[in-house]
Amino acid sequence: MSSVIPADLTLPPASTVRDVDPTAAPPEIRTRAGETVFVSSVHREELEAYCREHRMPVRARYDVWGDLLEPFVDTEFTPARQAATLSRLGRAGLGEARVSDIRAQVGPLMRAYNGLHWDWCGLGLADLLDAAHADWIPEELRVPPAGQPAFRAWAMGIAELGAELDRDAR
Repeated sequence: MSSVIPADLTLPPASTVRDVDPTAAPPEIRTRAGETVFVSSVHREELEAYCREHRMPVRARYDVWGDLLEPFVDTEFTPARQAATLSRLGRAGLGEARVSDIRAQVGPLMRAYNGLHWDWCGLGLADLLDAAHADWIPEELRVPPAGQPAFRAWAMGIAELGAELDRDAR
């Protein structure tokens, strides 16, 4: 492990890392297996140093979940924004019907989650995964422990749809 990494920060082995985005909120490490590992923003500098030390590709990818969860952010979702969002999701391979299905599946969970957070900037994969098991979310909305691995894999698979699109696609 690198000397710049604090003892309380566990990172995947460099050989398993596909790319990293230290500028994401929260910073992301994407593995070759398609997993996204989130790093607290308080460790952003250490992550950047780790990336330089191991010559990891830094890449800002399109945030599929950011667009999927936009209707649950505490802001106005105008028809023009809705159209632009659906267009970006379409470029990632998600048609309107699938977008509707995904939003219907996660909607109750994300409304409960953002009912406490009142996030008006954006929600993403980290928020979805946090909401799925947060003990303050009503139990009937949470993903049960036995279903969490499958839910996480499903959510990560959707996030991977943005792997080939740059964040500037927004």
